[in-house]
Amino acid sequence: MSRAPGGLRAWIQASRLPSQAYIAPPLLLGQLAFARTSGRRIDLETLAAVQLFGVLDQLFIVYANDVADQETDRRNRTATLFSGGSRVLVERRLSPRALSAAALACAAGLVAVSAGLAAARGAPLLVVLALAAILLLAAYSHPPLRLSYRGGGELLQMVGVGGVLPLYGYLAQGGAIERFPWALLAFLLPTHLGCAIATALPDEPSDRASQKRTLPVRVGGERAAWCVALLNGLSLLLAPAGLGALGLRPGPGLLVTAAAALVVPLARPAPPGSRRMLIRVGAAVTATLALVGSTALDLAAR
Repeated sequence: MSRAPGGLRAWIQASRLPSQAYIAPPLLLGQLAFARTSGRRIDLETLAAVQLFGVLDQLFIVYANDVADQETDRRNRTATLFSGGSRVLVERRLSPRALSAAALACAAGLVAVSAGLAAARGAPLLVVLALAAILLLAAYSHPPLRLSYRGGGELLQMVGVGGVLPLYGYLAQGGAIERFPWALLAFLLPTHLGCAIATALPDEPSDRASQKRTLPVRVGGERAAWCVALLNGLSLLLAPAGLGALGLRPGPGLLVTAAAALVVPLARPAPPGSRRMLIRVGAAVTATLALVGSTALDLAAR
């Protein structure tokens, strides 16, 4: 049964605030990487502006994706906290027009924040990265590319979250792009790709019915789960180089990633809609957040 339409609760539901956990840590990590490599302190006003950019970016993503995926979401009977959209359009709590307007407002807001930061910090590339974030979402969800339906959605998520966001945070604090520790991205990108694949696992039935060619649809849930584990393994193998670029060494935090990554294929059978599916996806998300979080904590402690 649908809940009452409109109102603050509907907008909170549409905003999917827990997904900020994917956005805020990479932005913070980029800023901490700048502080570590430059020997300078983080500017707190810039920190607040960068994290505001992250909030606007996350809201833009979830609002725009809900509009683009509304027909697929209506077919979805296995949605979870991690997947399946916010359900506000399925439950008719908000209109597509309202969500589209909110997405456009957030897109304008994140460009405005970036323009202000670019002027204040002498970093015009921030505007380019803000536009790149918008274009990545457009290519992911909307015609003519709509790559999430053509088999490239997970790669776009990886580039956006694991690439654009850390670089944005680094440049916003005053870092020069030629001094960016690129080995850090090589270390982070595989786990972010694994996380993107994992969050598509619960939606496999409705994605298949909608001809949305996610990796779980193309190869099956069990093979996709092993891909998630292997991608996290690749990040762990690259950890010495990635952390070394920041003057860090692999620490015990990586053990959390390793353990969580192993849970992903071992929590089986895990059909969509099952409790084990929640465990599987939760483990994949934990693996990625542990990798990013432990690196950020190590940088903050130095």
